[in-house]
Amino acid sequence: MFDFSIVTNWIHQTLTSFMPEGLAIFLECVVIGVCIILMYAVLAIILIYMERKICAFFQCRLGPNRVGKWGSIQVICDVLKMLTKEIFTPKEADRFLYNLAPFMVIIASFLTFACLPINKGMEVLNFNVGVFFLLAASSIGVLGILLAGWSSNNKFSLIGAMRSGAQIISYELSVGLSILTMVVLMGTMQFSEIVEGQADGWFIFKGHIPAVIAFIIYLIAGNAECNRGPFDLPEAESELTAGYHTEYSGMHFGFFYLAEYLNLFIVASVAATIFLGGWMPLHIAGLDGFNAVMDYIPGFVWFFGKAFFVVFLLMWIKWTFPRLRIDQILALEWKYLVPISMVNLIIMVLIVVFKLHF
Repeated sequence: MFDFSIVTNWIHQTLTSFMPEGLAIFLECVVIGVCIILMYAVLAIILIYMERKICAFFQCRLGPNRVGKWGSIQVICDVLKMLTKEIFTPKEADRFLYNLAPFMVIIASFLTFACLPINKGMEVLNFNVGVFFLLAASSIGVLGILLAGWSSNNKFSLIGAMRSGAQIISYELSVGLSILTMVVLMGTMQFSEIVEGQADGWFIFKGHIPAVIAFIIYLIAGNAECNRGPFDLPEAESELTAGYHTEYSGMHFGFFYLAEYLNLFIVASVAATIFLGGWMPLHIAGLDGFNAVMDYIPGFVWFFGKAFFVVFLLMWIKWTFPRLRIDQILALEWKYLVPISMVNLIIMVLIVVFKLHF
C-alpha cells in the first residue's frame, strides 16, 4: 500500500530548502485548500448526477438523458445557471446573519471533509481526537440553518429552521453513540489508527452484532442529520415551500444545496472509515494470495468505492420510504434509536472488557 506521506514530506523538504519554513507551510495550506475546494465541486457534481439517475431507476423514469452523453453535462449546465442567477436580500431580513448563514454551512462541511483519510498518509487533519473534532465541526452546520431561517424574516423559513434544528440536534445523539460504540472497540479516536487497526478485518465483522446494530443506526441517524428523505420535513414543499432556504437565490441557495450533498458524502465516508476499513483493502485471514492481490488496488479506490456504496444505500433509503411527520421523526429518535444505541454501547463495552471480539 503506497504511503502518500513520502510525497508530502518530499514536497515540504523541497520547499523549505529555498524558502522560510513558515512561508512553505502557508503555501502548502493554500494548495491543500484549493484541492479540497476542487474535490468538493467534483464530488457535488457526481453526487447530484448520481441522485438523479438512482431516483429515476427506483421510479422507473429516464432521468437526465439529453444534455451530453447519458445526460452527463446536465449538472454542469445547472451549475452555470445557478452561478448567473441574481443574489438578492429580502427587504426586512437581517442582512448580516442572512449573508453569514450559507457560509457557516459550507465551513462546517469543509472542516469535516478535511478529517477524512482518503489514503495512507493522505489526510489533512490527523490528530488523536479526530473523531471528537469531526463531531464538533459537523455541529456548526445546524447554526447556519437556524440563522438562515431566523434572519429571512419569513415564517415558513423559521418553521423549517426550527424543524431542522430539532431534528439534527436530536439525531446527533444517535450518530455520536454509534461512533462511540466503535471507538470503544477501536480504543482510539485517531482516524489513521482506526483504519490501520482494520488491516486484519473490518470492524463491522470484528465487532459482532453490536457493530452491525451501530452501523444500521448510524445510517438512519446520518440520513436524518443531512435532512434527507424520509427525514426531509424541514424542506417539505407541501407546507413550507422550501423550508429554511426559501428566501435564498443564486449561489447562496447553491451553498445550502451543495452542503446537503457533501454532508451526505461525509456521512458515508465516516461510515466507510469506521465500519468498513476506509482505505484498507479487504483482507481475509489465511488467504495470503488473495490479500496480496487486494493490496495492488490503490487505497483511495477502496475509500471512494466504499463511500459511494454507502451513498447508494442512503439514496436507496430516501427513494423507498415516504416522508415522516415531525412527531414520528422525533419519536423514532428518542423512543427507539437512543435507547437501543445506549444498550448497544454497554454491550460493546462488555465485549471489549471480556475480550470477546476478534
